[in-house]
Amino acid sequence: MKLIGPFKQVVTLANLPLRGKLSDEQLEIIVDGGIVVDQNTIQKIGNFDTLKNENPAVEIEQIEGEQVVLPAFVDSHTHICFGGNRANDFAMRNAGKTYLEIAENGGGIWSSVQHTRNASEEELLKTLLERIDFLVNLGITTVEVKSGYGLDVESELKMLRIIKKAQGKTKATLVPTCLSAHLKPRDFDGSNSEYLEYIITEILPKVKEENLAQRVDIFIEKSAFQPEESKEFLLKTKALGFEITVHADQFTPGSSRIAVEVGAKSADHLEATIDGDIEFLAQSDTVATALPGASLGLGEQFTPARKLLDAGAILAIASDWNPGSAPMGNLITQASILATFQKLTTAEVLAGMTFRASFALNLEDRGMLEAGKKADFVTFKTNNFQNVLYNQGSLKAEQVYIDGKCIDKS
Repeated sequence: MKLIGPFKQVVTLANLPLRGKLSDEQLEIIVDGGIVVDQNTIQKIGNFDTLKNENPAVEIEQIEGEQVVLPAFVDSHTHICFGGNRANDFAMRNAGKTYLEIAENGGGIWSSVQHTRNASEEELLKTLLERIDFLVNLGITTVEVKSGYGLDVESELKMLRIIKKAQGKTKATLVPTCLSAHLKPRDFDGSNSEYLEYIITEILPKVKEENLAQRVDIFIEKSAFQPEESKEFLLKTKALGFEITVHADQFTPGSSRIAVEVGAKSADHLEATIDGDIEFLAQSDTVATALPGASLGLGEQFTPARKLLDAGAILAIASDWNPGSAPMGNLITQASILATFQKLTTAEVLAGMTFRASFALNLEDRGMLEAGKKADFVTFKTNNFQNVLYNQGSLKAEQVYIDGKCIDKS
């Protein structure tokens, strides 16, 4: 057992509600605090000197200088296992080219599919681990990672096996999600519905057999899969024992309602969500996940986060890091910008990147600094935790702890 501290401020995020709006006055902030860790679990939090006096034999891990500590962040929606690069897509989009024109010039999701299929396992693993390291250095220790750039049995399994292999090479927690229903591949000879049935009968049984993922995602949109066929697919997937999540309401409304109706853990994107569906989401346990990186990458409107919180929804904030629409990957920068445009409190942003995001991944053992939780936390060299968002990602994490151990960020 060891006592880590003292911290100028310990921002616990404890005792905050799972859903709805939050004021900064609700934040529990322990001044000159310490954290007692036993193996990988938080045992106690309080004033550092008091904890030291109560436990005179405890090992001390001294924190030098003024630092604040927060629960480690959770990125609950990423596509960071991919091959290739789509910088040309970004340039063409900014030059006024349409999605169809970009696709006709060799860009779009199909470009990433081809690059990922052609990439070696060694190359995909190397770049995936590099991206995970980037996130960990930001203080993100739990990362959801999707497949979806393979779109056939061999390539989807290749991606998911690489994600599983990466878990053995990083201390971060990886949450794999099967997104074979990203779009119908151009080389599939059949309809959308036939491709979804192909996923059910050919891909998911092997995913389950090899224990490669417990979660399944689908992109419901005019350019991908239509509402009714998607709903049928989600219900079949759920019957197979998978948790489900949905790419919903990115460009057109309506699919977030489907996510709620089928009991999805989260509905992600929601840039086009209408007021009636905001109320529907707010009355459910489906997490509304804002992806500001996609709004920034595409020049589209932001998720109506303020309306969702005011209605009582559970709001998470994730990066959507992918090679096409959200190439930045810096969740803290994105969340800070979302806060500015949607007028989110610091408490709401921090909750959206911690315990509310972990709820979307069905991981309720993290995201708060309190007794019994996983000892994942991040420190910043400042005397005021507000500087983390104020600096919009330029204030770098000082130390990152996973399971109570300070990791090497080099």
